[in-house]
Amino acid sequence: MGSPDERVQVDALERLLLAGSSSNDYNISIEDEVLHDASFAEMEDNFVKYQIAQWILLSVLLVLAWGVGVLMLLYLPIRIYVCRRDFRSRKLYLTPHAIVYKVNKPVAFPCFGVFKKEKYVILPSISDVVVEQGYLESFFGIYSIRIENVGVRKPASDDVKITGVSHPHDFRKAVLVHLLNTRNLNFSRKAPSDGQQSTSLNPIASAWEPPLGDLILEKLDEVEISVKKMQAMVQGIETSKTKTRSS
Repeated sequence: MGSPDERVQVDALERLLLAGSSSNDYNISIEDEVLHDASFAEMEDNFVKYQIAQWILLSVLLVLAWGVGVLMLLYLPIRIYVCRRDFRSRKLYLTPHAIVYKVNKPVAFPCFGVFKKEKYVILPSISDVVVEQGYLESFFGIYSIRIENVGVRKPASDDVKITGVSHPHDFRKAVLVHLLNTRNLNFSRKAPSDGQQSTSLNPIASAWEPPLGDLILEKLDEVEISVKKMQAMVQGIETSKTKTRSS
């Protein structure tokens, strides 16, 4: 296993290679233009309270089970300090090519240093940005953002999940709008070069092509209509069964 700094460099190099940049542009392209910057400062106190509640509940359960929870309760002040430093170091922003998440998280005992983490999720690999709120999170007004990948479905642990983002729906909207605009732009660039001959043979069919977003919405409407039809059929069968039983 390499050091945290080495892992940061590997993630950055991977991002540049997938984005098509050369090694000569590494020092120049390491930071892209920030399109949208997520905020964490407003949720710091709520996040710390949420972590304290989790820690106390777990400690009480362990006290009743094995008595180890007493040591966890004594560790609580250090836990609060670690949570605050972790939360204040978080950075989440959108660039033209990726979603970038950076954090400097202290280890269990801060005197032993911090763990630096930089995660780059390139835009073509993103299928959706999900805003979640669990039962305990709802008491403290905490939201989580989970970035899902395209392709073969992986376990949920492989997705990038960030807790405590302020205004998570604004960040989700910014990512999806930029992602849709990028795909539409790439689609419009490919259409003229790929369909010059087909346009001359069939000009009426190629005169207008709906954008990718409209196609997705149309497919979702078709699925919703089919689901409603199936529900109506199931309800009809159940009502007929109840009528035969009553008669």
